[in-house]
Amino acid sequence: MDHNDLLFLVEVLVGGLLSGVMYSLVAIGFVLIYKTSGVLNFAQGAMLLFAALTFVSLVERGVPFVLALLLTFAVMVALGFAIERTVLRPLVNRSPMTLFMATLGLSYIIEGAAQLVWGTQVHALDIGIDDVPFELGGILISTFDLVAAAIAATMVLALSAFFYWTRTGIAFRAVADDQFAALAIGLRLQRIWATVWTAAGLVALVAGLLWGARLGVQFSLSLVVLKALPVLVLGGFDSILGAIVGGLIVGAGEKLAEVYIGPYFGGGIESWFAYVLALLFLLVRPSGLFGKRLVERV
Repeated sequence: MDHNDLLFLVEVLVGGLLSGVMYSLVAIGFVLIYKTSGVLNFAQGAMLLFAALTFVSLVERGVPFVLALLLTFAVMVALGFAIERTVLRPLVNRSPMTLFMATLGLSYIIEGAAQLVWGTQVHALDIGIDDVPFELGGILISTFDLVAAAIAATMVLALSAFFYWTRTGIAFRAVADDQFAALAIGLRLQRIWATVWTAAGLVALVAGLLWGARLGVQFSLSLVVLKALPVLVLGGFDSILGAIVGGLIVGAGEKLAEVYIGPYFGGGIESWFAYVLALLFLLVRPSGLFGKRLVERV
């Protein structure tokens, strides 16, 4: 491999890793809720769409950027509390399939509400990041991808620190390990779940703005969560570290596969390569790289 080929390989790898950080941010929204309540929140994509659509609609109506951001955050907090109170709390101790179907139905309700309130037109979202490539050591890097990845990484690290080093984060982990033991020592599950859904709303806001700026704010934006599913399979549904590592693997893997393997298949494998990778992991390690293995005693 000559020098130019090596630079091209590094360029593709860096681009994939930057995309992977943004996948990780979406995946962490799933992990937060799954760890504490055992719910696979399929409505996370609809929440992401609702956040982006609310923000861009407010900006288009003349609301200043910072005020629109604060108002959207308040809306997402209210949405998180409403979901916990009206959906999660009445379904406590129901089967995982029941909870999954509830969040699936909830995703359609949120998308329908967004359509009713804000309309169906596509919006361009400008968050002040220029998409101008720059050269670093002979490698072309997208400014938008770099800044968006830095924002996503900051969010991921902040959530990780909160989860592992604060009293509330320790309470989250206690609930995740054993809900009955957490109740026995006086932890209030309803308050913890409400906080978790609020955090998921914040993640949806940040992820919605970043992905909305990249892809445009449209209803297909909610499908971004589908790319988070292979990330969760690889890393583990209950591991923040797994979401980070899984996102990086998926981001880098799909870019490298598209460039180096895609030509043998006529191209276009980037859209489905992550799912092939996830399927292979399910066959070899169903719990993911960092997920807890379930042991049933009979």
